[in-house]
Amino acid sequence: MGITRRRFVKHSSAAVAAVSLPMFVPSGAFGANSRISVAVIGLGGRGSHSHATSLGNQDGVEIVAVCDPDRGRLDGAARSVKHWFKRDASKHTDMRDIFKRDDIDVVSIATQVYWHGLSTIWACQSGKHVYVEKPLSLYMWEGKQMLAAARKHKRIVQHGTQHRSARGVAQAAKWTREGHLGKIKHINCFAIKPRQSLGKRKEPLKIPDSVDYELWCGPAKKLPIYRNRLQYDCRYDWNTGGGETLDQGIHELDVARAWLGEKKLPRRTMSIGGRFIWDDAGDAANAHVMCYDFPTAPIVHEIYNVQAPGFVDGLKLPKAIKGSRADRMLRHGPYGFVVTCEGGFVLTQAYQAHETCVAYDFKGKQIKAFHGRGGPNHFVNFIEAVRSGKREHLHAEIEEGFISTATVQTANIAHRLGSVAPVKKQREAIAGVGGFTEAFERLQTTLKHHKIDPSSATLGPWIQIDRDKQRVKGDDKADPLVDGQYRKPFTVPDLSA
Repeated sequence: MGITRRRFVKHSSAAVAAVSLPMFVPSGAFGANSRISVAVIGLGGRGSHSHATSLGNQDGVEIVAVCDPDRGRLDGAARSVKHWFKRDASKHTDMRDIFKRDDIDVVSIATQVYWHGLSTIWACQSGKHVYVEKPLSLYMWEGKQMLAAARKHKRIVQHGTQHRSARGVAQAAKWTREGHLGKIKHINCFAIKPRQSLGKRKEPLKIPDSVDYELWCGPAKKLPIYRNRLQYDCRYDWNTGGGETLDQGIHELDVARAWLGEKKLPRRTMSIGGRFIWDDAGDAANAHVMCYDFPTAPIVHEIYNVQAPGFVDGLKLPKAIKGSRADRMLRHGPYGFVVTCEGGFVLTQAYQAHETCVAYDFKGKQIKAFHGRGGPNHFVNFIEAVRSGKREHLHAEIEEGFISTATVQTANIAHRLGSVAPVKKQREAIAGVGGFTEAFERLQTTLKHHKIDPSSATLGPWIQIDRDKQRVKGDDKADPLVDGQYRKPFTVPDLSA
């Protein structure tokens, strides 16, 4: 559905209130009525529609350029901009042409994740403000360089974790941290997103003539493709993505971390999971249970790309909440959280405009409900911060995006350093970790439903994390997974000095 200017005006003030920011954002370098010109880079469904409309429908904002190495997507996006905004946007296949232009103020990046790092750094270096999709980066080190570029060049950079603009979630988190249910014991967050096999071709996929494959690969290795689709499914290949764990999981983890008020990486991380059922060209886990050990409380994180029947019942919530609005929405997703405290829990189903949070005691009696609508105001918040020139006004400033993304990346690192282990050894690894036992049992139930031996799962070891240096400690095998590897001339620069 198209997003109208009127809807943006309606939701603008709610965006600012969502995280207790001032209702008035002062004008800055651009002024309240100054024109802001935007280039959208990466023109899949997210970029060509959501980014273009969410920015172009705001007063004083104009989409002046679009960019993608796929000429079919490029032409289609240019036609859409012409239809929506009655203006011609210039077309570019190479994003470097965008960064050479001094008539562009903002770039909105919706490329595949392996391009996020370099494109954001180039944008900051060229003096442009940035909205960059989630997850922030493919590698931890890369994310640090993005943050360094934003700070060095004093750029406004918003990360696309839009639940940071969800009013109900922010209110519920604040209420919980105030101690109304006692101390937080642990948070379980989860997303069930069944997918299909990527396919496994005997002959490489023919790259369409419309795609400049050199530019499409960019920093990633330029390799033949043996899956059935080039574009979307590249996120399940370690060369170009981090699987559902990184792609969708960043949303759940980001909210859970914000709920705890944690500002650093966890002390340690471990995982259990694997790629099951499909013998396909993907290599990222499609059933993955993780634990992030934060000082405040552990976060247990579950991601499934396969059917997980009985998952919601496996949460073992009180029978009294069955049939409630929160319970119905949870079963419709399920994307959400159970924040378990000493005196009760908060059940959250937080997905786009449908988010709702309800606090219960352990008998299932409702204590308090928090309702609010999220949606497009994350982009409004970004433009307001660009106008004010103050990164503090952002709901998801790049440093928050870096910490959340790097946290999820530690789970993928643990998984990739792991090995297949019997169930007994898996149980021993999670002993005493709050919230993990039931998550582990849900994984066992899911695997058995699909006739998969749970002892075929990969046990990712507990990896220790240097929270200040933001690296994995004491494991040389982890270093390449932290630092990544890049193909010349698309090399991410070291900006740490």
